[in-house]
Amino acid sequence: ELALLQGYEVFLLNRGSKRNFEEKGARYIISDINDTDGVISSVRGLEFDAVVNWIAYTPAEIERDFSIFSNRTRQYIFISSAYAKKKPLQNYYIDESTPLGNPFWDYAQQKADSESALFSHYENDGFPATVVRPSHTYGDAKMLVPLSGARTYYTYAERMLSGKATVVHGDGKSLWTVTHNTDFAKAFVGLLGNFSTIGHAFHITSDEALTWDNIMSIQAKILGVEPNLIHIPSDFIGSVCPEYRGPLLGDKAESVIFNTTKIKRFVPSFICTTPFSLGARMAMEKLLSGEHSVDDEYNRKMNYLISKYLRNGG
Repeated sequence: ELALLQGYEVFLLNRGSKRNFEEKGARYIISDINDTDGVISSVRGLEFDAVVNWIAYTPAEIERDFSIFSNRTRQYIFISSAYAKKKPLQNYYIDESTPLGNPFWDYAQQKADSESALFSHYENDGFPATVVRPSHTYGDAKMLVPLSGARTYYTYAERMLSGKATVVHGDGKSLWTVTHNTDFAKAFVGLLGNFSTIGHAFHITSDEALTWDNIMSIQAKILGVEPNLIHIPSDFIGSVCPEYRGPLLGDKAESVIFNTTKIKRFVPSFICTTPFSLGARMAMEKLLSGEHSVDDEYNRKMNYLISKYLRNGG
């Protein structure tokens, strides 16, 4: 949206089920990125100043994109993840030089391996690679919750509204950096066609770091309730609900503060203007005003986790 507002010629490649930005001037290339021959056919005759892949997760997908775009773009931006950093951290204050490698979470390790594959093509083939590492970026209709999933945002709100216990990992005092998507966009659009960024990786985050207790308390206040938080050790959560082991031990359980000097040096206009107190209110209003339903399975999982922790003397 910001790129369109700034006059960029924007192409969006997807399978055609979502064409939200067509009326705002975006041009759509209807194709499945996993159909290499189909994509090559769809972009035949086109050249780009920048190509961005938001949904590449593995080195194989980097290799696929290299085969498609190596002669079609002056810049290729891979959306990696700050989660790819080496864990456990030796220092909570990290910058782009902090080593990669996350043995706790396959998603994060695959992102790290993808970066390695991409920079290999940069070094050996001159492929014009730029890497972006976001941390927790939020926006419309999304709560910030420790144990989340695609359908759980409203369920967390409903638990708070009804006075049910809501789980926070650890003691709730670990620091977490939160970035509103409109702030992320300012830095990101500043990288597009900025060819001095080729060969570099960038964190794009705000400078606002809050404890998880504070995050949950702010959201409860917006809902008009007192939070009923229950603190459960991350190891225990991971043993009962293994799907949360990676996101917790490989990410949220550790305090992290990002050094954003580099992105500000390459995009001097970048400044975050949406504090969490405001962004959370906008997101909550959108969440509550839209269509929503309670995820009963998720509620059962949370209730089971809480009861098992209490039975074990928690």
